[in-house]
Amino acid sequence: MNKCNYFSVLSAVGVALVMAVAPVHAQQAKSVAVASTGNTEVFDFFAREAVKSSFRSEGIVKTSVLDTDETNQACSAADVAGKPLDKKRAKEIEAMNLKSVKWPADGKFVGDWKEGEALAQSGRGLTYSDDAKTPNGGNCYNCHQLDKKEISFGTIGPSLYNYGKLRGVTDVNSPASKAIIEYTWGKIWNSKAYNACSNMPRAGHMGIMTEAQIRHLVALLVDPKSAVNQ
Repeated sequence: MNKCNYFSVLSAVGVALVMAVAPVHAQQAKSVAVASTGNTEVFDFFAREAVKSSFRSEGIVKTSVLDTDETNQACSAADVAGKPLDKKRAKEIEAMNLKSVKWPADGKFVGDWKEGEALAQSGRGLTYSDDAKTPNGGNCYNCHQLDKKEISFGTIGPSLYNYGKLRGVTDVNSPASKAIIEYTWGKIWNSKAYNACSNMPRAGHMGIMTEAQIRHLVALLVDPKSAVNQ
């Protein structure tokens, strides 16, 4: 190949490369333009689709667990933004969640603290390999200290050791204990009723715990005879 032909080929290859790269650069520029406009709805849509396409229903766990409600969406958006919800919005979310709290049908808030202790120390349930007939555990120990004898517990949440004792509960049937017992029930049923973006699962609201189970967990926390209050 003579020099003339050689340079002609190089020139042709160069033109081809420019033509091939140009659309890529144009697409990148378009993506940057979309990002610069703050079009979060577009990104949120594709993020949701990417997550959903990565999971499948298996056993008792369905892909519907990926669906989020207004509360979770607002709190997730605040996390992405790197700042907490503004106070007005937080109060709106708390009020909305408080309305969803289901109070005990028979008016009994306190059950058996020993049953509650077994629930609190159980992390079973809600995984694809679990039997739907197996009661879910509360998994409370994973985030809270409950008893001084525990050698392993989580610290995402505050210690619950002496929970009832520190709040002056000496008799669960006393009118003086009514407010804190009702608060404890509500907090377990739907934690976001009291803290909009709480990390604590909404045990009753999301169907993780039954009414009877929550009654036992309340007893674990407030009953003076409970291991928590010793």
